[in-house]
This record gives sequence, structure tokens and C-alpha cells, in this order.
Amino acid sequence: MIQMSKITEAQRPRSGRARAGALAVLAVGGLLLSGCAAAPGEAGQPTAAADAGAVERPEAPAGELPAELQQRLQDALDRTLAEYDVPGAAAGVWVPGSGSWTTATGVADVAEDAPVTTEMSWPIRSITKSYTVTMVLQLADEGELRLDDTIDRYVDGVTNGDEITLLQLANMSSGVADYVTDEFFAEYVKDQTHVYTLEELNSGVLGAPAQFAPGTEYVYTNANTNLLAAVIERVTGDDYATALQARILDPLGQTGTSYTPDVADWTAPHAIGYMPDPDGAAPLPQDQNPSILGAAGAMFSTLDDGRVWADTLGSGALLRPETQALREVGHRIEKPPYDIYAVGMGETDGWLGHNGEGLGFTAATFNNPATGASIVVYANLSNLPDGAHPADQAFRALAGVLADAG
Repeated sequence: MIQMSKITEAQRPRSGRARAGALAVLAVGGLLLSGCAAAPGEAGQPTAAADAGAVERPEAPAGELPAELQQRLQDALDRTLAEYDVPGAAAGVWVPGSGSWTTATGVADVAEDAPVTTEMSWPIRSITKSYTVTMVLQLADEGELRLDDTIDRYVDGVTNGDEITLLQLANMSSGVADYVTDEFFAEYVKDQTHVYTLEELNSGVLGAPAQFAPGTEYVYTNANTNLLAAVIERVTGDDYATALQARILDPLGQTGTSYTPDVADWTAPHAIGYMPDPDGAAPLPQDQNPSILGAAGAMFSTLDDGRVWADTLGSGALLRPETQALREVGHRIEKPPYDIYAVGMGETDGWLGHNGEGLGFTAATFNNPATGASIVVYANLSNLPDGAHPADQAFRALAGVLADAG
């Protein structure tokens, strides 16, 4: 199920990292927001520090984490999976200078009692948003667009389109209508195998009443990100999948990661996604149609590619330093579970990254810039009655173990 939520608190004070990011942006004279960015290579302007061709895949820390620490991590993961009755999960923890740990726990297929493996492909759901927003930020770094451009420059028919900026779409403060409506689901149930295009998803936003005035609230929706995907296509001249491949996946060597709207193309070994049975029986397997999520949630990845992406989000390797600082400026948002949601990524207790949930899966991909450590968790259970997010809870538990270990 696609999740929608509305903020109950207009704004929460920024975290220490976000405040530092805001100051950094001010220190460089508002480069990204002022509309004065020069084209790459012009006098006085550096070329994008994140030239995709110059970025290399970060290596995993050499060796294994100490055995005692591995056991504590495994115990924390097992407790979390047991607490939420999660059938199975894959997880990894990577700590520079100390080593790596990956694990596969439980079953990928309840009926067949087939085990999870660390090599499986997983839906990463809304972690896709962090890829989409990163491409927009890259294009801003390259002078191909400005973050204070309004969406009407790229997509016609969006209510308040002459006021909503690309930055507001990226940080979920645009107020744009969502395409996830009763009418959308009524059409969806008629043919649940239909592969939706970005244009079809975005058409559900056009002309619809705004949720609120741009910049006055923070409400997390897939519609914000799918409109940004249309901007990427307009600016690059490529379809979303092609732009993603060229700008991020190929440079980072993410051979196990793809944008896959058509579930028929998900052919790699993978788990089955489940939701709890309201009658308390065995969890219910879920049909998959990632196309209903579009560029907000239709990507798939592996554990090691998740490590690479966590490292990239935390380090800002694909972006200029001032752009990375800008993307860390965030606000309180009701859901998903973060301390703050910033610009296409969230922050939880100093860890930067993104969560994903829906249609039987949850995922969490985070990096701690202060230590360089990364944590990735993929789990095959979603939409718990109490709203808990199993992968995020597991991430927090693993981060707690690292904090205790010093």
C-alpha cells in the first residue's frame, strides 16, 4: 500500500548537522537558490565536484568485524525480527577501519521455507526518492537547472505551478496534490497488472486542488518525487531509467540495482513480500506492481549496492559540498520515521539515508558521516497495524549496538 501522511507540527528545529548545512549554504552566497549558478567550467565557477565519470565505487571495509560485535549485531537483528514477526531479512554493517558484517536471517518464502540469502534482489521502495532527488541536485550543480525554478517551467498544469519550486518538491513542502486517490485505486483494481508510466502517474496531479500553500507545511508524498522525475527527463532528454543508469548506477558500479516498473523484469532471486493477516494467521503474500510508485519507489537493489548508496548519501560524493550541505537542511515530518526529513533523504540520530515501505517489503539504507559507518536492512514484511517499520527498527537497533561499542 502507498503510504500518505500529513504533518501535525509546522516545523521542528533543525538538527545540529542541518544547522551547519544551512550556515554552509549561506557562506557560499546562496549559490543554488539565488539563480546565479554559472555553467560548469565558467571562470570563477568550479566544475561539479560530482562529475559522475570521476566517481568510483567505494570499497567495503576490509576484513570482518570482531566476532563479539557480530554476535551482538545478530542478536539485535533477531530480536527486532521476532518482535514484529518478520519472515526474513538481509542486513549489513560496514565500519571503516574495523571491518564488515553481512547476514541473511529467516525465510524468503514462507510456504517453501526457502532461506534468505545475502545475494538476493530487494525492492527498496522509497529509497528510490533519494536517487531521483540526487539527480536533480546533480543537474543543479551542473547549471542545467536551478532549485528555485518553479515546476511550471517543466510540467504544465500543476496547481500553484508558478509558485512551487523544485526544492519544495524535493523536501516535501510543495503542497502539490497526490495522485493516490480513491479514483486512482478504483482504476488500479480493474487491472492490477497495468504498468503505469510516469506521465500517467503525474496526470493525476494536474489541475487537482493543492493540499496547502507552497512552503507552509511538510507532507510526504510520491507525487512530489514523480514530478521531479519529469523534470529530469525534460532537462536531460533521456527517459528516467536511462538518466539513472548514466548518472548514478554506471559510475558507482551498481550492477545489482535497477529501475524496474514492470515486475515481470524482476528476474533475480528474491524474497516474497508479506503483510500481516488481520485474522492472525500466517502472513499474506503480496502481489507486486512497482509501477504504481514510479520514480518515487520502483527501484530494486542488493545488499552490497545498498552499502554503496548509503556511503554515497552520507559522503555527498556525487554532489558539490555546498549542495550536500543544503540537502541536509530538514524539518519534522510525521511519516516515514526520521528525526527530520531533508532534501530527498532523512536524518536519524546523525545517520543520513532513506527508508522504504510498501507491498510487503521494508528497507533502510543509512550512513553516519561522523564515523563513515553504513547500515542496510531489507525485510519482507510491511504495513504493520501499529505503523512500525521493521527495517527502520532493525537499523536503529544495529546503530545502537555500534554506539554502545564505541
